[in-house]
Amino acid sequence: MTKSERCCEVPAFEIIRTHTFYFYAMLKVYAYSGCSTCKNALKWLKGRGIAFEEVAIRETPPSVGELKAMLAGQGGELRRLFNVSGMDYRSLGLKDTLPGMSVEEALGLLAGNGNLVKRPFAIDVKKGVFLVGFKEGEWEGALH
Repeated sequence: MTKSERCCEVPAFEIIRTHTFYFYAMLKVYAYSGCSTCKNALKWLKGRGIAFEEVAIRETPPSVGELKAMLAGQGGELRRLFNVSGMDYRSLGLKDTLPGMSVEEALGLLAGNGNLVKRPFAIDVKKGVFLVGFKEGEWEGALH
């Protein structure tokens, strides 16, 4: 049996499951170019020579898999993943509706609208780095 034939024996659900978790070779930072907090975080990373991949959060929000990993990294505190001071958060009335949402519903909202995600959103699953917002002390502790 050839290698390609063995590959085809893997059940479809195994292939899909394998592709739901992403492991990055470096820190991935979701940021918005108009956000001063994001600019400060990126400047801080560059100043320390920390390699990272920058992703435009509004155009490419974190995946549900990344959001689940971040949620676990934030101790299961769903509200910490949301940009609670953003216009989209307020216009959707999430202050009142978020507490009644399932985790799946909330993560689906975040994955579909980068404006709702707390930023910067920095993740490196392999190294166990799960950061939202920019507090220099937290970033220093997580990245050094």
